[in-house]
Amino acid sequence: MPRLRSLQLLLFCLLLVALSGLFAYRVAQSVSIANLQTTGLHRLELYANSLEREIGKYAFLPGTLSLEPAVLDLLAGTGGDGATARVNNYLEKLNERAGTLAIYVMDIRGRVLATSNWRRPDSFLGEDLSFRPYFRDALASGNGRFFGIGTTRSEPGYYLASVLTGDEGTLGVAVTKVSLEQLEKSWATVEAPVLVADENGVVILSSVASWKFTTLRPLDQSTHAAFDFTQQYNRRALQPLGIGPMAEIDQGVRLVRIAAGAPETVAVYPVAGRFLEQSRSLPGTAWTLTVLSHLEQVDDFAQSRAALAAIGAACLCLLGITLNERRRHLRDRLAAREALQRAYDELERKVVERTADLSAANRQLQDEIGERIRAERTLHAAQDELVQAGKLAVIGQLSTGIAHELNQPLAALRTLSANADRFLERGDVDTTRTNLARIASLVDRMGSITGQLRNFARKSSGPSAPVALCHALDNALALLEARIRRAGAVVERSCPADEPVALCDANRLEQVLINLIGNALDAMAGQSRPQLELAWERDGDVVRLHVRDHGPGLSEEAQSRLFEPFYTTKPAGEGLGLGLAISAGIVRDFGGSLHGANHPGGGAVFTLELPLAPRHE
Repeated sequence: MPRLRSLQLLLFCLLLVALSGLFAYRVAQSVSIANLQTTGLHRLELYANSLEREIGKYAFLPGTLSLEPAVLDLLAGTGGDGATARVNNYLEKLNERAGTLAIYVMDIRGRVLATSNWRRPDSFLGEDLSFRPYFRDALASGNGRFFGIGTTRSEPGYYLASVLTGDEGTLGVAVTKVSLEQLEKSWATVEAPVLVADENGVVILSSVASWKFTTLRPLDQSTHAAFDFTQQYNRRALQPLGIGPMAEIDQGVRLVRIAAGAPETVAVYPVAGRFLEQSRSLPGTAWTLTVLSHLEQVDDFAQSRAALAAIGAACLCLLGITLNERRRHLRDRLAAREALQRAYDELERKVVERTADLSAANRQLQDEIGERIRAERTLHAAQDELVQAGKLAVIGQLSTGIAHELNQPLAALRTLSANADRFLERGDVDTTRTNLARIASLVDRMGSITGQLRNFARKSSGPSAPVALCHALDNALALLEARIRRAGAVVERSCPADEPVALCDANRLEQVLINLIGNALDAMAGQSRPQLELAWERDGDVVRLHVRDHGPGLSEEAQSRLFEPFYTTKPAGEGLGLGLAISAGIVRDFGGSLHGANHPGGGAVFTLELPLAPRHE
């Protein structure tokens, strides 16, 4: 029951903290959005005034061309041969002083008769611009306003058109093309993004360069067809800006989300995320001016107030929990003291019992450890004796070949010594000296054979030492030389120029090599020309010896039981099946591995892998 009451109190506190934070967040968010809305209205007013001033500076300019007689004479066709050149020069000077993009005059059919950019290769002179809406609006109502991208230079601008009239009526249309680029650059330094969209929702002006000529809403087929006819945006692809509405707050005011563009747009203010969108129409145009105020500050303010409210509620809950816990603690303290005394007495009794049990267990454990140490010593002694027995078995197998090797030098010694006695009787000292030298060479050879045999039969010293692996292989081949010659085997031996060295016992390693080479010779018994391949190779920090024969290979059963003690494929009486098992154990003691498999080219291949000795050793 106390735990249940504590859990209920904790859940109540968590609910109180969550509700307090949520309520504070909602209130702070509403207040902050209202303040942001007030700031946005002020920005809308400033941006609208700046745009109207920028356009108003040039609104009068097209109509003033009707005051120039040369322009009217050109349109009326009474200016003579030099009328076009005079008007071109006049428009060129006027364009330079006014700072506009271009000023040009069209006849009532929409053909450009004179232009300020007449010197440029891409001049408007002679072009038919009757498809432009500002030309048709000027003829219809006297004035035309139009924002678009030039079809000649692909340069965006705002077109101001006015009809030119004379005594004969309407003579043509004067057009001034104004750049709003400086206004956009001034907007780029403000605190919030601003954009201007036309009646179709196409962004024509923006403080964010990547937003320009995007759409605020999808365009239907008729609008696309109208753009293709008027070439308002010079067939430019109009991609959606990606504004998604979230909530409607008031007329012209809503919360929206703008997806992040790719690549990321660089600006002095955020251009992706949640925004407060405020829009108003611009007088005299069909345009809409929109200011987007990022809600990051609103979120920060609301989150900070929510955090403060949650912390306050948590402090109140913590105070209530502390008082309740203190009261409960005082009540439980007396009961705990009595329970503690009872537990102490019980613990004392159990400690005495456990101490006796642990003492008995400790004595039993020490006896088991001693027994295991004795068993391990016995096992190591048995393993050493088994290895030695394996050596003696190999020596027994080699005895016939070694006896044959010694018989030949002994017979030669008998003959050479008898000949030396006769040569001494004859007084032939030089021949006698030659025979004695041959006798010494034969004695050295017999000593080498018996020395290798004696070294092989000696028990291993135990500790590992650096062993030159190619030299160890040569020693094993020397011991098996008589058997190899008797079998007529061809031995292909290869060793790296930088002889590999491993930490192991040389005597035990030679026993492994003799076993592997002997097994390979047994596998090729009966062949007229057996071939044995022995190759050392380095691979990083290890060295491998591949012993390959060209015999019948290994059966599936032999591969699965290859290193199993007392398993052999030889006829009864020719092997105990311990050679590979002992060899694998020796190699494992060296920290290496031994495995066998069938070679793709035929025969079996056994791979002996050993770790290389460190360079300093």
